[in-house]
Amino acid sequence: MILRQVKTQHISNPETFKKQLLYWSAQFDEVVWLDSNNYAQKHGSYDAVLAVEAFTVFQTDYYDAYNQLKEYQTTTNDWVFGYLSYDLKNDVERLISNNYDGLGFPDLFFFQPKKIFFLKGNVLETHYLNFVEDELKGDLDSIYTQKDLDLSKPVSEEKTIKIKLRIHKDDYFNKLNQILSHINRGDIYEANFCQEFYAENTIINPLETYLKLNTISKPPFATFMRAYDNYLMCASPERYIRKEGLKIISQPIKGTAKRSSNKKEDQALIKHLTEDIKERSENVMIVDLVRNDLSKTATKGSVKVEELCKVYTFDQVHQMISTVTSQVNESTHPVDIIKSTFPMGSMTGAPKISAMKIIEELEETKRGLYSGAVGYFSPDNDFDFNVVIRSILYNETNKYVSYSVGGAITAKSEPLKEYEECLVKAKAMREVLEN
Repeated sequence: MILRQVKTQHISNPETFKKQLLYWSAQFDEVVWLDSNNYAQKHGSYDAVLAVEAFTVFQTDYYDAYNQLKEYQTTTNDWVFGYLSYDLKNDVERLISNNYDGLGFPDLFFFQPKKIFFLKGNVLETHYLNFVEDELKGDLDSIYTQKDLDLSKPVSEEKTIKIKLRIHKDDYFNKLNQILSHINRGDIYEANFCQEFYAENTIINPLETYLKLNTISKPPFATFMRAYDNYLMCASPERYIRKEGLKIISQPIKGTAKRSSNKKEDQALIKHLTEDIKERSENVMIVDLVRNDLSKTATKGSVKVEELCKVYTFDQVHQMISTVTSQVNESTHPVDIIKSTFPMGSMTGAPKISAMKIIEELEETKRGLYSGAVGYFSPDNDFDFNVVIRSILYNETNKYVSYSVGGAITAKSEPLKEYEECLVKAKAMREVLEN
């Protein structure tokens, strides 16, 4: 049974059309926008994707979430877009999340969109559910008349947004030393420790906020998401996991260096990151963890490291990325692949369960969607999900704005350097909110 009418057309100015498409999406309660910012990557399908207006919705807390998601994805048998929050870890392991949660997003949210737009180069492909296909012409007319937003004005009506720290500097050092003593004791050998920055009683314009953040960072896994009064404005450089046919691709990031406007200095920063023993060891530990995770669903002997510790350059930072792949059987359910690899190792540490227990004790905030994933399942059981980092989260009803940053702590970590790395990662979000 064909659910959707697929049509293609030529777009003369894709960059302008992308903006118009995004402005047009503001009228809907359920929106997922994915933008690669034309970043040249080996495993990309589209330059940008927009999914809007739910026909069906599935949301739940972590309890039995994967089984329910499996059922929803199987019975829908169509495109579904949405997110997995970090706290789905509690569905798989005997873990809990009792930390403070100012955002209150559901643990899992997916929807089957009535209307999907896929943009690649100058070609737009629309996938409309059959019963709304007669709306396509009117929608396109409306999209083409969208006006530019004025991005020179602040993202909030308020004079200044008061950003507070959930963990203050001395407390951060104290917590880091506790992680280091866990590492020295042999409980773990790496932990990704995160801290939250937040603003209360704050009203922002989510779309303007996202556009400003994206302009600063231009990352390959940018996302704007709306689920009713919950918003995500995401400038992620990291892919969590992708399925192309029977091939699985995971691309963990570990290792960060700042950029310099001086070309020579910038090249020196890349060279230093490439040769940095601490950063490489962080990355290799997570690669081992990802190999182990992928092996749970892989066909025998198919797990491979295609790229190890390769440095990629983004507008804000240089990052060290590895690419790990595997093959799966046709009978392997896509949700099982996610269940056996989630949360992603780059956001937990290793060994995974011990690291998750320790960070849960020491962090002050429930992570929720931060360090979770946003993406989609296709009707033929492929999927692609990013890692939710470098992101601003907003609950419109609670008037609560939040962004978190973290770093990998290993035996060689120096607390002051780790703290400074967090501030480098937080820079773009802070700039956008504080104008």
